[in-house]
Amino acid sequence: MTKLYLGPVLSFRGTSVEGDWAVTALVGVDSKAKTPVLTLDGTQVKPPVVLLEHAGKKYLRYDLSCKQKKEERRVEYKVKGVAQAWSFTVPGKGYAPRMAYVSCNGYAEPSALRKLIKSETAVWEDLLCNHDKSVRPAGYMLDKEQLWHEARTQDKGNQRFHLLLMGGDQIYFDSIWEDLKQLKGWIGLHREKQLDYAVSDELDKAIEDYYFNLYSARWLPVERQAWGAEDGSLDASLAMASMPTVMMWDDHDIFDGWGSYSPQMQRSPLFQRLFFHARRAFWVFQMQHAIEMLPELKLRTDVQVRTDDPLFERIDWAKALKADKLKLPLLQNQPGFSFKHALGPLFLVVADLRTERSHEQVLGPHTWDALHACLKEVLPNDRKHPGYGCQHLLFMSSVPVVHPKLSLAEAYMDNFGSEHVLDSSADDLKDHWTNDDHEGERRRLIETLLDTAKKKQLRVSIVSGDVHVAAWGTAYKADVGQRENWAHIQQFTSTAVVHPSLVSVSERLFFYVLNTVARMKQSLDINLHAEMMLFPGSNRYVQASRNWLALELDLGTGNSSGAKLWATWRCETKESFTNHLLATEPVRVEV
Repeated sequence: MTKLYLGPVLSFRGTSVEGDWAVTALVGVDSKAKTPVLTLDGTQVKPPVVLLEHAGKKYLRYDLSCKQKKEERRVEYKVKGVAQAWSFTVPGKGYAPRMAYVSCNGYAEPSALRKLIKSETAVWEDLLCNHDKSVRPAGYMLDKEQLWHEARTQDKGNQRFHLLLMGGDQIYFDSIWEDLKQLKGWIGLHREKQLDYAVSDELDKAIEDYYFNLYSARWLPVERQAWGAEDGSLDASLAMASMPTVMMWDDHDIFDGWGSYSPQMQRSPLFQRLFFHARRAFWVFQMQHAIEMLPELKLRTDVQVRTDDPLFERIDWAKALKADKLKLPLLQNQPGFSFKHALGPLFLVVADLRTERSHEQVLGPHTWDALHACLKEVLPNDRKHPGYGCQHLLFMSSVPVVHPKLSLAEAYMDNFGSEHVLDSSADDLKDHWTNDDHEGERRRLIETLLDTAKKKQLRVSIVSGDVHVAAWGTAYKADVGQRENWAHIQQFTSTAVVHPSLVSVSERLFFYVLNTVARMKQSLDINLHAEMMLFPGSNRYVQASRNWLALELDLGTGNSSGAKLWATWRCETKESFTNHLLATEPVRVEV
């Protein structure tokens, strides 16, 4: 028997004009064990690439890429020596993939689980039952929304989703402050001593071990390692083995609030070593690249700049990853990990909002340049040639761009301070795009996306997580007529898939304030506004329940000159799940 310590975790690597649907699978095994053999539809795949060897384990990446055919199809893969078989569905060539979106796959502290309505994995169970008919437990009852999808997916032997977008906090490293004795002691030190705290070689090794080892412990817990055909567990492990993932980190993938502490604390030796090891672990486990291919981050020395913001040198990603045929399409000449995928009529931009974050900065100058260059690559929508070009641009931002603005709370927290690693209240507010310190950059992002929508004649939507509620917002230009709907950006917020929503007494009070503030329209400029909309099927602006989101571009077809983007939230209730649907109309183009 082959024992897996991690995985399989599927990762989507992109498409090609020849119709390749590139997918990789990450597995972790004992370093001394024989390298497992993987098969795809009965055919043995190439030997794996070793991404990392650490603490007696090796982490391997296999190539499960397929050819896209005229129609979508389901493919099966196996690890020799493991009873379980897994499968994923490949979309037809030229079709937009159907996607599920989740965030906040964990919890800051174990006591948070006492707040849950159902089990820790209940939302994952619902997502998997929507995705794959074959995993549904006996007696499972469909609702009318699920029934509508059956004929076009499950009844044809396929699964509902081609991709699983994971928008941040795929893993929570906050426990490091309690689990490592030296860090627990650091918390009690006076701030001046914290800033000067020297990281010993012993502590540095302990931090490295913690970041590498926790992925296995969280993503494939010991009790879950015995994959088998009779195993009925419906959890994140099965989801990541059944849908190719698209992942981007947020603060908890490093530790709570990274990037929103004071510049002095961010630059402290301890914080820098924590970030160093978190970055390497993210590179291997979420981006599935070999550890030795990760370039070092270097501060810019070519200009004299203030030190409040981390300004890094450009990274030539094409050169750094030249030897990797299955590299992610990272934006060139940026220091962070932002990347993009061209998916027929859909263009997906996945933004890294943590590498360069500070009190007053979300993205650094080089990343802004890289983002503008990326958006220029988008093929314009062309109604004269149906099926050609991009119809919809989806921007993945870990933190919502349109969200209720909590100015009074921000002012209070500014006076109170925001340096405690075990209190997330202040840094959560600093994280928001709506924070006063980030308002200028938020306006720049919205204007950039609207400019692309106008030039390329397409619709833009933003998908986000982080805030532990479901919500719908919009940003728009008030001086453009309703006919020109490119000027309206939709914001879909979906979170959390595991972390409890706002359920305690204090959190419910916060929810009331959040819902009240959400009624206020935000004026970003004289003709640029953002506002929250009533959540679909609700009389509130924010929905305080765990949830996941489906994003589907008009049955996935790219052959229509105008495809709606359907967003469907599935929200947890005491009894079951409720459906909340929203349709974003195709762009109106004058021919």
